[in-house]
Amino acid sequence: MTSAMLKPIAGYLAGLLFGLGLALGGMTDPARVIGFLDLAGAWDPTLMFVLGGAVVTTFVGYRWVLRRRAPLFAGAFQLPTRRDLDAKLLGGAALFGIGWGLSGYCPGPAVASLSGLSLPLAAMLTAMVGGWWLARRLG
Repeated sequence: MTSAMLKPIAGYLAGLLFGLGLALGGMTDPARVIGFLDLAGAWDPTLMFVLGGAVVTTFVGYRWVLRRRAPLFAGAFQLPTRRDLDAKLLGGAALFGIGWGLSGYCPGPAVASLSGLSLPLAAMLTAMVGGWWLARRLG
C-alpha cells in the first residue's frame, strides 16, 4: 500500500479510537458532562480521570512523536505558529464554552453520539454547523 492510501486509513482508525475513548470515558453522556461542569451544585468529578488521561497522553505523545523529522504520512508537521490572543480566539472560546455548558456536548462527543441522535443533539449539531458557516462568512 502507498502512503496516499494509508493516510485516510490511519485517519479513520485514529478517529475510531478517539470516538471509542470518548464513549468509554462517559464524554458522550451530556448529563455527566453538565454534572462535571456544575462546580457550584451537584459536581460529578468522574470526568476528571478522562481529563487527566488526556493530559498525560498528550504530554507524553507529543514529545515522542515530535522526535521524528516528519509524520508517517506527510512531508512535515503542521504546527501552529501564532501565539497571540485576539478577540476572535477569545470570542470563539467563550461561545464554545457556553455551547458546551448548555448542551453537554462538544464537537468530538457530539459526532461520536450520532448513532443515538436526539433532538438536543440535533440542535447542538445544527448550531455548530451554523457557527462554522458564520465564522467563515465573517472571517
